[in-house]
Amino acid sequence: MHKLALIGLMVALMALAVFTGNAQTEDETTPTPAPSKTPTLEAPLGAALEATDEVAATPGALTTVEAGEFEPLTQADLQVLTGNVQRPNGIAWFNDNLYTSCTGDGTVYEINSRTGATRTYIFGIKNAQTLYVEEDENQNLTMWVPDYAENALARVTRQGVTIITRNLEGPWGISYVDEESFFVTSLLGNRINLINREGEAQPVLEGLSSPMGIVHDGETVFVANYGSTRRSVEFYPFDSVLNGAQDQDNGENHVLVSGLQNTTGLQLGADGLLYFAYSLGNRGLVGRVDPAVCTANGGCTNDQIEIVLYTDLAVPLAGLTLTPDMRIFVHTMFTPDIYWAQL
Repeated sequence: MHKLALIGLMVALMALAVFTGNAQTEDETTPTPAPSKTPTLEAPLGAALEATDEVAATPGALTTVEAGEFEPLTQADLQVLTGNVQRPNGIAWFNDNLYTSCTGDGTVYEINSRTGATRTYIFGIKNAQTLYVEEDENQNLTMWVPDYAENALARVTRQGVTIITRNLEGPWGISYVDEESFFVTSLLGNRINLINREGEAQPVLEGLSSPMGIVHDGETVFVANYGSTRRSVEFYPFDSVLNGAQDQDNGENHVLVSGLQNTTGLQLGADGLLYFAYSLGNRGLVGRVDPAVCTANGGCTNDQIEIVLYTDLAVPLAGLTLTPDMRIFVHTMFTPDIYWAQL
């Protein structure tokens, strides 16, 4: 199990070219992995998993959401939205469009979330896992994009790509804080940075375990630790993280969900539930919990989450996003297809 976890970690982080090794364990319906898109950063990721991280993610009783409310979706329930993007990686919804970064050609694309109609937005992003999209008073779009390959946070507009700050030790997830700043996870630095729009960065929470996805609701910050099943999803008070006052206690008393393999994207749904992508062997899954229930119970284990989606897609699910009307979009890094379903 430890060996599989290490392989899964290396694949999803794209720090080692092991995609073909994973594909050999898949059945005939599994997409053939694309060539490696290994970033130039050196990543000592083999040591990221903890010795105690031998827990496999297995489906179980639905205790955080009332059992019987929802029948888990499978691959057969998904519809394909073909966006003509060679290798989508990371995805965000805004104004009924999807924005995704293609690591095949270094381009950000705009895709109509209803029809799949696609147009090139801008060239110049090499390897983005998440994007934050906003609009000013003149309806001009701006995207804030952690570029893992560039080790930087970039501002993207129609006029071009501007690097705001560098040396972020593997920037991965991003979450809007306010009009001045963002939270950005540092995958290789095991921390969250607070970065303002002028590029000033400061660490505000350290001691994480290969953090990827990050979201907050104004009161609580949720972070996905790809490198630890024991600390799969953690929660921290928003104000203490924002002010850099959170005790560095290696996750003690902050575990929201434990027992999941390779937790990546996080999304807060319009239903108030927390959604996350993770893996079961070589299959990508999406689950959800009620954060209030897990917090009150001192954390939820992997058999207490509600499975939302079983896919036949090879891990990792590089994209996960939810719309206000509760459509879910996912994709893997291996094929151009973007899948969606109505929850």
